[in-house]
Amino acid sequence: MIEFWIFDSRFSINRTRRKRVCRLALAALLFALSSSVEAQQPGKIPRIGYLVNHDPKIALPSAKEFRQGLRDLGYIEGENIFVEIRSAEGKNERFPSLVAELVQLKVDVLVSGVLTAILAAKQVAKTIPIVVVTTADPVTAGLADSLARPGGNVTGLTLLARELIGKRLELLKETVPKTSRVGFLLQADNTAQRTRFHEYEAAARALKIPLQSVEVRFPNPDFDGAFRAATKEQVSALIVVRYGLYTNSRKQIADHAINNRLALVGELTSYVESGGLMSYSPDEADAYRRAAFYVDRILKGAKPADLPIEQPTKFELVINLKTAKQIGLTIPPSVLARADKVIK
Repeated sequence: MIEFWIFDSRFSINRTRRKRVCRLALAALLFALSSSVEAQQPGKIPRIGYLVNHDPKIALPSAKEFRQGLRDLGYIEGENIFVEIRSAEGKNERFPSLVAELVQLKVDVLVSGVLTAILAAKQVAKTIPIVVVTTADPVTAGLADSLARPGGNVTGLTLLARELIGKRLELLKETVPKTSRVGFLLQADNTAQRTRFHEYEAAARALKIPLQSVEVRFPNPDFDGAFRAATKEQVSALIVVRYGLYTNSRKQIADHAINNRLALVGELTSYVESGGLMSYSPDEADAYRRAAFYVDRILKGAKPADLPIEQPTKFELVINLKTAKQIGLTIPPSVLARADKVIK
């Protein structure tokens, strides 16, 4: 009996100790799990500011392709990244306030393909990285010290549209050999467009193609009057440059060109998809997907100053055969054979 009680007493003591050890072990386990969960909590989700000038209701490839580029890199909107799109809706003077709004949201990177927006961002958001897709020369525009080493808070891609002006006019001359005069859709009170017109004028002069300005005024452009004037001036083809306000009206412009039997040549593929005749331009879809790569590099710690600004390597000729038929034009086989995309 004595041994039994001695054993029972020891058993009782061991059980108490075991309970205490279990409690300590459980507490340690809960602490470890708590620390692990806390360590695995996601940090601040990156927020990207995206600036456009066109009507945000109009579906354009730029934002779509940029978002696709993000998805290709493993980003899912609402889960591990946010994209804040802001549109000036054709009013360039709104960009500074839109940039300020995005700064207030503490965006990590700003992205834009509009030079006015980029300049506003560079002025207002001097410390926020800016990724651009621009037709301007970044060095001449004051965005970067050089393409190889931008040196500031701006990097991205340049589409070098100026270098394609001559090629675009050559294709037009080959496609419409009887062209008597080429029109250039010009916003009359826009200095940048006036400069663009002179660039086309110089290239047209070298090819012995008369170039005529076809002027419109925003915010209420009289396209009917502009196209009547173009017909009166015996214009047989029309150049439409990359420009936000034109982009908003691209279907309307294309319809006017078809009704007046004009061969519309655009700097954007979207003009051809809306009914224009042809375009020759860098592959913008590829460029905007590539912009996502720059955003990814910056979010992972790279500095814009050290990321070289890329030049395009892919170009595409797009032809709308349906439009050609509507304006009574036969596309020469030599041109058609070079097309990267044909709309039928």
